[in-house]
Amino acid sequence: MSSSQVGQGSSVTWTLQQNKAFERALAVYDKDTPDRWSNVARAIGGNKTAEDVKQHYEVLLHDIKFIESGGVPFPNYTTRNGGRGRTNNK
Repeated sequence: MSSSQVGQGSSVTWTLQQNKAFERALAVYDKDTPDRWSNVARAIGGNKTAEDVKQHYEVLLHDIKFIESGGVPFPNYTTRNGGRGRTNNK
């Protein structure tokens, strides 16, 4: 389940613009910032609450841990020259 589908209600749906604003705000308001989640919510605007952004962040952390643990397979991209996978030019 993606972070934009968690829960119910209008404040839980995240647009691409809100996700970008969320990412930018996380870069500005780090874990040591007083009232971090309120500041992030204000930076996003709209109808996001401090609790909404905190929950969104928790989902993001969960997704990152899942990816880093190998839960998401690495895509097998086609290169421009028609080859498969990564190339090592060293």
